[in-house]
Amino acid sequence: MIPPLARSFSRDYTFPLMAKPRRTAASRHVLFTGFPGFIGARLIPRLLELEPGTTFHCLVQEKFLSAADASAAALAEEHPGTKGRIRLVVGDITSPGLGLAASQAKELLKNLAGCFHLAAVYDLAVARDVGLRINVEGTKNVLEFLAGAPAFERLDYVSTAYVSGTAVGTYRETDLGVGQKFKNFYEETKFLAEVAVKESRIPAAIYRPGIVVGNSKTGETAKFDGPYFSLNAMGVLPSPGAFIKVGTGDAEVNLVPVDFVLEAIARLSTWPGAIGKTYHLTDPSPATAFEIEEMFAKALGKSFFYVPVPLLVAKLLFTPKQIQKWFGMPVQSLDYFDHPVHYDAKQATRDLARFGIACPPFPDYVQRLVAFWRTKKDAITRGAMI
Repeated sequence: MIPPLARSFSRDYTFPLMAKPRRTAASRHVLFTGFPGFIGARLIPRLLELEPGTTFHCLVQEKFLSAADASAAALAEEHPGTKGRIRLVVGDITSPGLGLAASQAKELLKNLAGCFHLAAVYDLAVARDVGLRINVEGTKNVLEFLAGAPAFERLDYVSTAYVSGTAVGTYRETDLGVGQKFKNFYEETKFLAEVAVKESRIPAAIYRPGIVVGNSKTGETAKFDGPYFSLNAMGVLPSPGAFIKVGTGDAEVNLVPVDFVLEAIARLSTWPGAIGKTYHLTDPSPATAFEIEEMFAKALGKSFFYVPVPLLVAKLLFTPKQIQKWFGMPVQSLDYFDHPVHYDAKQATRDLARFGIACPPFPDYVQRLVAFWRTKKDAITRGAMI
């Protein structure tokens, strides 16, 4: 049972801590969590293009150290500007003090100017205790650690648009707690983590992506979840044939390509004007669930007639684990095909326009997503660390 919200947060905070003057790029030291995840490993090279002198101290669990080391070496080959700028620090956000020895923590904090906090468990089916430990307590541990940095300038924190939970209608960038409940523990724990960031009063910019899909230019992704579950289902069903339409199919499904999310975070994170703001990195004009299904079917060269099924009935049909495994689709994902919420992104649209950045429309890149899925659907079998 998810407890009712204890408090309501329906506005952005004005941080009482004045942002310190930004150090020159040559002298900045930044803590980074979430490396070598799909987004993390692609964000750092772009950040170093914008501020070449930054040194990133990437907090990595010991079990991922070899993967992180290999990723850093690969980046140095592909992006020479990253060479010597990525330092791996063995630690764990779920441990007090991030699992660092006192002397190591003191040395890191001495010159720490920024932090990118991406590490989290991104799983709609996550157990509540796991979500609380990683998403909530992990974020609180990061915040407590940053509070000890005397020259700290800003935190760039990656949340999710789905802190909106069960809220309906228009959900604004200045909204947080509006009396909503949550469709799953992932949403609840990311909400509680964002509350912790805002309550900490640490100067921060908060990013709330929609459902992140592959690169709009190449289709590349590290995991096939979210709308890809529809592709998985369509891929195994005969054509012409029947396909489920959850609810009316009229609800918006907010999809955003990973390259848009990366560039938006990179640009806003180097702009002092973003501090104290929350950004919906969402599509201002998203397609509906039914429109997305039709575009996927067309890209696959398949033809379906659509059978409307109420959400509750669809969830009952998908409850058996063997059904979820066969379609490659957790039952929790069905909630996102029939939830009437619109993410207002006026602030993000306005501030990103100064950098010439806008979210591309889904019809412009759906063919590339499907082409990449066709090529890699049997090779990509695990979720990204992100």
